[in-house]
Amino acid sequence: MAQRSKTNPQLTRLIALLKDTSREHSVNVWRDIAVRFEAPRSRYAEVNLSKINRYASNGETILVPGKVLGSGVLETPVTVAALQFSASAQDKIQNANGECMSIEELLSANPKGSRVRILR
Repeated sequence: MAQRSKTNPQLTRLIALLKDTSREHSVNVWRDIAVRFEAPRSRYAEVNLSKINRYASNGETILVPGKVLGSGVLETPVTVAALQFSASAQDKIQNANGECMSIEELLSANPKGSRVRILR
């Protein structure tokens, strides 16, 4: 079976950036996310806000290797980084005084990956 490559140039750049940063700073969290994004898209995470609310603490940074969906309620202000957000998830995160950001933004703000929780 032939191996397929990613056709989304933004995702390909993100994977390369994650790998470079993991080598540069010796950070396993970015290497782990890069490996997850190299997998078929059907294996990407889809996380509801109810799960984020259940596992996140006030002010924590959550990384979702996939899409954040708007099902549930978010009661704590958290920073959420993901590949994609549904419109309702983005509204609910902002209404809870949280912040939505892309994985690239999180990577540039926190290259060492400290205090980041991965939810899938």
